[in-house]
Amino acid sequence: MSPSIERSTYVLLASLALDVLFVQWRPLPLPVWQVTGVAATGLELVYWSGWALVLVSTLLIDHFELFGLRQVFAKVTGREISKPIFRTPLLYRHVRHPIYLGFILAFWATPRMTGGHLLFAIGTTGYILVGIWLEERDLVAMFGSRYENYRERVRMLLPFPKRIHVEG
Repeated sequence: MSPSIERSTYVLLASLALDVLFVQWRPLPLPVWQVTGVAATGLELVYWSGWALVLVSTLLIDHFELFGLRQVFAKVTGREISKPIFRTPLLYRHVRHPIYLGFILAFWATPRMTGGHLLFAIGTTGYILVGIWLEERDLVAMFGSRYENYRERVRMLLPFPKRIHVEG
């Protein structure tokens, strides 16, 4: 497959797969948990914060490149695509994958978790973790030691500082 359409094809096929999942979904209403009051409000806040994190994180990087449109446009217009530049804007200084973190928060933070929602949350989290593994492999191949050093300093999903290993 031509590198110019690889990413946009992936985005299109992944979106179609999600569309099929949504259309064919059958509810599994068995309650797993249900919380009310302040806890429910807290979970709803985490839910909306997850979606806000997805939006802000995508705005920090190139939308057109993220969805593969920049690559296709360059090919159609006969322009050369500049090599990607490794950068860590704002949230990316604290978490390597803030977009994925936002999705995970949005999928898991619910005051009423049903069997169907739990199945969806587990499946999408697994998909995200495999995606991170594949993406990081590609990022190391693309940026080498710069990305490896970044991986040493910044956690994958949780914005906590990494422990510094001091040899004694």
